Amino acid sequence: MYSNFPYQIILASASPRRKELLSQLGFSFKVEIRPVDETIIIGKSPLEMAIMIAQEKLEAFDIKEYQNPTLIITADTIVSIKNTVLGKPKNVLEAKQMLRELSGRKHKVITAVCIKTASIQETFYDETDVEFSSISDHEIDYYIQEFNPLDKAGSYGIQDWIGVGFIHSIKGSYTNVVGFPTEIVRRKLLGIIS
Repeated sequence: MYSNFPYQIILASASPRRKELLSQLGFSFKVEIRPVDETIIIGKSPLEMAIMIAQEKLEAFDIKEYQNPTLIITADTIVSIKNTVLGKPKNVLEAKQMLRELSGRKHKVITAVCIKTASIQETFYDETDVEFSSISDHEIDYYIQEFNPLDKAGSYGIQDWIGVGFIHSIKGSYTNVVGFPTEIVRRKLLGIIS
């Protein structure tokens, strides 16, 4: 769709979901990953955390490394309940604890995105409110065993079995909960060249 986009796009993310969503938008890109510390800092709000990590991911790149006009995209998704950040679980026990906390309750998903070219750097974000119906311990155990959500903020993927069966309501962008707010990203990318 956007094959004439005048920048080489680098998606700085290991997430297969972000890769799939950017591809579905119609942009050509390549993936480059540079490790950064994603440790949650006590005292930062969920929004501040998401923005800080997305910006740290961007700072791992030097735009001058690239010969062609290049645009780098980084993102970070945070799940929070009552302003407490639920990051990626360290183990199965922590995943169970997070899912028990989300069961039958509302939470917020925030994705911060950074884009950078040689002349532009911009950070933006999206927020979505999600409510789960009640999930039993047996269902939580099944989900963790079958879907291994340890690489996901809040210990779940909305596109997985648990999202299909237990999401009672969602207010805002679905793709934001997946980890990449596609409508805003498309608008921002096209805004750079308009």
